[in-house]
Amino acid sequence: MKNKLAFSSKEQTQILFRLLSYLKPHKKAVVLALSLLMLTVIGDVLGPYLIGIFLDDHVAKNQFELEPIIFLAVSYFVIQILNVVISYIQLVKFQEIALKVIQQLRIDVFSKIHRLGMKYFDETPSGSIVSRATNDTEAIKELFVSVLSSFVQAAFLIVGVYIAMFILNPLLALYALVLLPLIFLVIYLYRKYSSVIFMTMREKLSQLNARLAESLSGMGIIQTFRQEQRFSDEFDKINEEHYDAMMNNIKLNSLLLRPVIDLIFFLAIIIILTYFGITSFDTAIEIGVVYVFITYINRFFEPINNVMERLAFYQQAIVAASRVFDLLDDDVVEPGQQGHDLTITDGFIEFKNVTFSYDGKTDILKNISFTVKPGETVALVGHTGSGKSSIINLLMRFYEFKEGDILIDGNSIKSYPKKELRSKLGLVLQDPFLFYGTIASNIRLLNPDMTNEHVMEAAKFVQADKFIEQLPGQYEQKVSERGSTFSSGQRQLVAFARTIATNPKILVLDEATASIDTETEAAIQTSLEKMRKGRTTIAIAHRLSTIQDAEQILVLHQGEIIERGTHQELLAKKGLYHKMYLLQNGIVE
Repeated sequence: MKNKLAFSSKEQTQILFRLLSYLKPHKKAVVLALSLLMLTVIGDVLGPYLIGIFLDDHVAKNQFELEPIIFLAVSYFVIQILNVVISYIQLVKFQEIALKVIQQLRIDVFSKIHRLGMKYFDETPSGSIVSRATNDTEAIKELFVSVLSSFVQAAFLIVGVYIAMFILNPLLALYALVLLPLIFLVIYLYRKYSSVIFMTMREKLSQLNARLAESLSGMGIIQTFRQEQRFSDEFDKINEEHYDAMMNNIKLNSLLLRPVIDLIFFLAIIIILTYFGITSFDTAIEIGVVYVFITYINRFFEPINNVMERLAFYQQAIVAASRVFDLLDDDVVEPGQQGHDLTITDGFIEFKNVTFSYDGKTDILKNISFTVKPGETVALVGHTGSGKSSIINLLMRFYEFKEGDILIDGNSIKSYPKKELRSKLGLVLQDPFLFYGTIASNIRLLNPDMTNEHVMEAAKFVQADKFIEQLPGQYEQKVSERGSTFSSGQRQLVAFARTIATNPKILVLDEATASIDTETEAAIQTSLEKMRKGRTTIAIAHRLSTIQDAEQILVLHQGEIIERGTHQELLAKKGLYHKMYLLQNGIVE
């Protein structure tokens, strides 16, 4: 269903039934709401019938016995009161069911987002994902809040009205049946053309959200390079396309919803009046029957009008649901695992002939093989795009490799449960991410077993305690989104404390000191050495001075390992590593 601009009736039905499957946990509440709805329909049918009896048996015959009239009046009044009360209860019940369904749907979407592989986020704008989790699920809510109840009420009322009309006058009721094909034709045409318009509307709204999210996250760059006008023009263009889609929707609604149904309603009135007019030449016509039929036709078309008006919500909900289900069904999921009981004990890492491509066409890594013994440090160096971060991504199982294997303690990383793998691998990125909250919550990451003392020990271990204790709130100091009020070095120190607090068996450093000033870097080198003791470490190095003590240095170029050895061995080879070293130290040969 991805990227479709229209859905067949079969596909719409499949989407609808999948949405209805979310009602299964609320079966009792649905049955109660439908039962109450049926009672309101019975009340709508009985009301006109009682008035018809009053007109024919009392007004037309000029017979006004007090007792039967009081009985009819009281019955009519009680029915109307009960209808109001029951309608209120069933509307509240439908709303409650709808909110619970949308609540569960949003939980499913949010949970699925966290299970998606990194490839999905590489290909999908974050604003589009937000739109599906918020705007699209909100559109689906209308399906359960008003559309389904209106559809069911219309079905009950149409059946009830037709039964009552057949009891009163079977021939006239048959004439009225002729109008149903016209109504179904209008519904069919509306569903056919509106699905295209609504899909365009949802896509454009998603693009608006994506453009807005991108602008907010990159506002500094936009203002620095004076790109405000360009982004404004691009936003205006998408906004104009969204406006055009909305206008097309309004035009379609204005034609095929109420006006056409009103025309069919007038035809029904003409049929009834013509029938009674012709019949009156041969026999007397009961005014009560005429009133009842006119009222029933009005009651018949009232729910149909409601249904037609809500068809717009229905189509929006179907289109929105298709976008949500596309996300829920996306197979770009985070790599799974085969084993459940394996644990990482020593941290022995081995890459065996690993080949990897992000797009399935161009290999980013080509036949990569190396080993890292427990307690050793292996450094990855190379120019931008050489494949250093890709090795880390595969080790962390953010992406799936297509050839070769990666082993930890002799077992493929595909055999380890994700929880075990992630708990034993500590990752520190070049650009650390801090969550909204406090310093302590960012180190603890809501781990209930981690005490405040443990948090402070971790901060002290990486020498983050010095700047933390100078803050007004210290460990309870508020952290804004992404930690924007802290310097790069301070954010990195908190990230180091967060990693060391989990006591990982394997340490993965992705240019972890690149954002730290020289003074801060020198201060944490001792801490890094302490962190690396007893731990297997893989470090991507930007500054070669930080990895000179590594047991092995791998030099990558265009996805291949072209040199390997210690710092001194690589300098002696006078290859790419030697050139990089001379360049960084400003030495000219």
